[in-house]
Amino acid sequence: MSKMNILIIGRGGREHAMAWKVAQSPLVTNVFVAPGNDGIAESFECVNINETDTENLIQFAKENNIHLTIVGPEVALMNGIVDEFQKHNLKIFGPLVAAAQIEGSKQFAKELMHKYHIPTAAFEVFENYNAAKQYLLAKGAPIVIKYDGLAAGKGVVVAMTIEEADQALQDMLLNDKFGKGKVVIEEFLSGPEFSLMAFVHGETILPLAIAQDHKRAFDGDQGPNTGGMGAYTPVSIVPNVAIEEAITTVMQPTAKAMVANGTPFTGILYGGLILTKEGPKVIEFNARFGDPETEVVLPKMKSDMIEVIMALLNGKTPEIEWYENAFLGVVLASKGYPEAFEKGVEIEGLKDRRIEGLNTLVFHCGTAKKEGKWVNNGGRVLFVVGEGKTLADARKNAYQTVENLSSSENLFYRTDIGWQSL
Repeated sequence: MSKMNILIIGRGGREHAMAWKVAQSPLVTNVFVAPGNDGIAESFECVNINETDTENLIQFAKENNIHLTIVGPEVALMNGIVDEFQKHNLKIFGPLVAAAQIEGSKQFAKELMHKYHIPTAAFEVFENYNAAKQYLLAKGAPIVIKYDGLAAGKGVVVAMTIEEADQALQDMLLNDKFGKGKVVIEEFLSGPEFSLMAFVHGETILPLAIAQDHKRAFDGDQGPNTGGMGAYTPVSIVPNVAIEEAITTVMQPTAKAMVANGTPFTGILYGGLILTKEGPKVIEFNARFGDPETEVVLPKMKSDMIEVIMALLNGKTPEIEWYENAFLGVVLASKGYPEAFEKGVEIEGLKDRRIEGLNTLVFHCGTAKKEGKWVNNGGRVLFVVGEGKTLADARKNAYQTVENLSSSENLFYRTDIGWQSL
């Protein structure tokens, strides 16, 4: 195979990890990230084109002889980037808009699962606040309220009280917090949650190592839901037999269902799963790499990611090899996240992505470089990944590095990432 130029679409820690992984491939000459961020630009060429500026991304791909584009964020997918690239005969890894609906519409995903008997929580869909409120009162709490469209990972409320659930309904249906849309009301499921991602092309799936992320902002799973405050792999509280069951009852049937539905899926299918007493069930699907799970799963992956994707697109089913070691990552977030926060505050202690003497990586999620100094430029700022023979070792390495970086009073982090599996 001739040497390849790769374009990665996106701007966060997930895309930094993707670029880092892809660059290790001997098949790759250049890695471009559009638009990227200042931290990514330290190691890779960032291109100042927005993720949703499909026209200019196509032009860039043509002019720079891009052999493969890999899409990070869901907004680009729902904006039709894959459809448009394919019209121009440009190779791209990600789902068409029709298939990306599995993330873009909760209703689409739930109805697909219901039709093809894929295990998930019981649900109803509502557009009208009064009808939704009546259903809520009939069902009681705890209960789950989900906005039907994209909401940057923040459109889900796990309500422990009727009051909390009603507030979520008002926000979504009366106040249009995420825009005009419907809500899906689901039964509350309990058990350990885990993320199972897979490379998918039609009915072929290649499962990745599972991870667990921590959505709540504060220790002990307290505070508001975020895009994710940390992640780790492997997950000892989810036995191998449950992972195998999730592959055979959820991931494979979903790939087949998408083909049968006339919306075949190519790209990364992310299963947000929960291990209930009846077995694994789907909480949600995403149509791309999860963030922050990607930042711990890709370092665990021994195989060449480009080799795997190209083989898959060529109709093959390659084996994925994994390192034995554990990986645990911690998000340093701006004080106030996921609500309002101040930008442009200096991050002291950040000099290099790899900290001397410790087995760690630092991926940049939302940083900027101003006058030679690193400052925060987003809600999630940095993602520190520790590696170790055991999860406890990986955790120690991650937190030691976090302490070196977190002298800035404007950053906060959870101190209990991975606690369930230790």
